[in-house]
Amino acid sequence: MRTSTVAGRQAALRLIAIQSIVVAVLALAYSMLGLRSGLAVLLGGGAVVLGGALLAWLVLGGGVSAAGLVLARLLGGMALKWCVIAAALYFALGPWTLPAAPALFGVVAASLAQVLFGKINQFQGDV
Repeated sequence: MRTSTVAGRQAALRLIAIQSIVVAVLALAYSMLGLRSGLAVLLGGGAVVLGGALLAWLVLGGGVSAAGLVLARLLGGMALKWCVIAAALYFALGPWTLPAAPALFGVVAASLAQVLFGKINQFQGDV
């Protein structure tokens, strides 16, 4: 029997793996346009993957807790995720002057992979 915490951890690991594959494939494809474009996709999408991993670690790492504490961890994790994404985009578009479109495309592609993963799991009954 799987508990909801174990199922959540397994789903988070699958999501991180799928997002990583999507970002790696897109970065490889964009590297055909230039190394800086591939790096921009990798940085943008990698920020979403890293932010999601930190969110999952924060939310699912505490075990069973009171509802208020779980909500606080969820909100804190979401804030941390978006801070990681914002910092990555700041450095990509600011000091490192990477191309903007590939960096944003990496963020969108990784986020879209998360949405599609949620829909697939919804139909399979895992979520």
